[in-house]
Order: sequence, then C-alpha cells, then structure tokens
Amino acid sequence: MGLFFSVKYGNENSIFPGRAAGSQRRQGICGILMQEDMEMSDRLANIRQEILDGIKERANSRAEAFELRKQFLDSKTGKIGQLMKEMKSIAPEERAGFGKSVNELKEWAQQRFMELDEKMKERELQRRYESERIDVTMPARNVETGNLHPVTQIRNQLMDIFVGMGFEVAQTREIENDYYNFEALNIPKDHPARDMQDTFYLSPEFLLATQTSAAQIHTMEKKKPPIKIVAAPGKVFRSDDDATHSPMFHQMEGLVVDRKITLCDLKGMLELFVKKIFGEDTTTRLRPSYFPFTEPSVEVDVSCFSCGGKGCKLCKGTGWIELLGAGIVNKKVLENCGIDSEQYSGLAFGIGLDRTAMLKYGINNVKLLFESDLRVLRQIDDN
Repeated sequence: MGLFFSVKYGNENSIFPGRAAGSQRRQGICGILMQEDMEMSDRLANIRQEILDGIKERANSRAEAFELRKQFLDSKTGKIGQLMKEMKSIAPEERAGFGKSVNELKEWAQQRFMELDEKMKERELQRRYESERIDVTMPARNVETGNLHPVTQIRNQLMDIFVGMGFEVAQTREIENDYYNFEALNIPKDHPARDMQDTFYLSPEFLLATQTSAAQIHTMEKKKPPIKIVAAPGKVFRSDDDATHSPMFHQMEGLVVDRKITLCDLKGMLELFVKKIFGEDTTTRLRPSYFPFTEPSVEVDVSCFSCGGKGCKLCKGTGWIELLGAGIVNKKVLENCGIDSEQYSGLAFGIGLDRTAMLKYGINNVKLLFESDLRVLRQIDDN
C-alpha cells in the first residue's frame, strides 16, 4: 500500500519531524559556511587595504618598501604567508577555493610591490640627478697643483744625470753593521767618526748608517770589475744639528772601478754633473783633502753661480762653493773586497742632496726642508 505525503519543510506540525530537522541542520551548516566565506573575504579585503595604505603612507624609500613587502609576503612571517599555513585547518572541499583566493591576493600584492619598487628606483635616480647636477655656467673651481719636495726634485735630477752616463743603481740600507760602515772602508778604530758622540749606535755591532758608502762595499763583494754604480739616494744619520746640518739627511754616492781610472775621469764626470745642475757656466776645482777610503782625496768646489765667481755673500767672497767630497778609491778598500788593486783602480764621490738643494734654491737653513712649510715649498718647482 503506498503512502503519499504533503510536506511543508520547516513546519513543526509536519507528520515527518525527522526530515524537517535534517533540513534545518543543512540550512545551519550553509549559514556557517557563508559566514566563514564572508569573514575570509573581509580578511583578504582588509589585507589589500593595509597594503594600499602602507604604500601610500609608509613607503618613502626602497628600504621602507622592502620592509613593507616583507610584512605581507615573507614566507614565514608575512600576513599572506600566514594565510597559506591555515590551509590544513580548512575542510578538504573548501581548500581549492581558499587557495585560489589567497594566491590571487599574493599575485596582486607582488604586482603592487613590483610597481612600487620601480617608482622608488625612479625617485632615487631623480634625487641623484638633482644632487649631482652641474651648473656649467658657474666658474670653475680653483684647483691648486702641487709640486715635488726640493730634495725629491734634486734626487730625480741626479738620477737622470748619472743613469744617463751609464751608471747602474745600487740599493742602500739605513741600518748597517760596524764592518760595512767603517772597517771595510778603511776607517780605523780610533777614528772620530766611530765615537758615540758622532754615530747613532743601536748595539755594539749595529748602527744607523752614517754614509751610503757601504753600498759600494756590498756591490764590490758581489760583482767584479768593471763596476759603475750610484748608491740610490738614501737617508743617513749623524749626531749633528745646526743651521746647515741635520741629524738625518740624504746622500748619494758614486763608484767606478775599472782599469786605469784616474782623477781626470773624476774631473770630467763632475764637470758634466755641475753644469746640468747649476748651469752651463759653472766649473769645478779640486782641492786636496783626506778621507780614509780614498787616496788621493779631494774636495770638489763649484764656481759661484750667484756672482759668477766675482765674490758674494753666498761664496763668502771667494768665488767658490764647497759641494762634495771625492777621490781615488783606497787600495785597501779594493783589497778588502777581493779586487786586485794592481790591476784595477776606482773613483768615488759622495753628494749631499740636502746641501745641493739648499745651494741651488737659495735655502739658508736646512730645517726649512723638514718643516713642510708650504710658503717655502711652493716657491721651488723645477718640473
């Protein structure tokens, strides 16, 4: 026997109350889902608005834009990244829709931040253009050109002259031992130069070099004649301090060892040197002197380039100015280095760079070379 029912769902007087209750449950579930969808939509909309507000109010530089982007898109701490972590709590049948909504928000945010970054780049570039703009109508800045120190200028000139004569350059040392500084140069134990008052001793064996002559000994020990070297201008030290002397000064020495070297070779070479330094009208004269490492020894004077030899304050009325010491290398010095003094002879000379600079440039006190006074240094420029 069949039964036919007339049912009004939701009517409490229905003859099938169970079916009515099921309908109410379905309606309740749908309502909850709709409410959750609305809440999720509101959350996504709020995040969108937060991003727009942040871009408008807080993103004034690329650094600030980066921090804002990180606040929303960072995979671990960003707000959109946190939404993706909620996927596991979503009902399986709702995950696809949820994931799609979150991904759309993520893509939208990435596009906004990409556009923002481009704007920030353009803005920073514009600021850089503004800060680096050059007004070509403004007068140029006055840039002063420096010049080399007088001693350096003399050093360069001497090197050019002697290297041009065929000399090789030997290196010097600022610290020497007693043998190379004194004994090998035929300076006896009782010589005044070896006193504590004249030499800066570091120990009984080592001292600050008092001349660059030791470079000659090092060279002759390593190399056999013919030898033609200048000891690279270096610092030497002596316990001496007045208007024309300094405890530290610069010196350059020359050495030539070959067969039949005489004072005539020395005279001719120094004539060329002084003409290039002080002028073509300058001449030299040799006066007998004494140095333990040369025999015979000479003092080399130059004709006064200020008065032309007539006598003035610079040359003290003599017409001549003492410049350097030189001579024929003592046979004992050659023999100390293993060179046959019967077959070979040599010439040697030593030039004080500071004294040469003082004479050439009219400097009356050696201390002016060490005080870095630009009022003095600016006046001297041979370059």
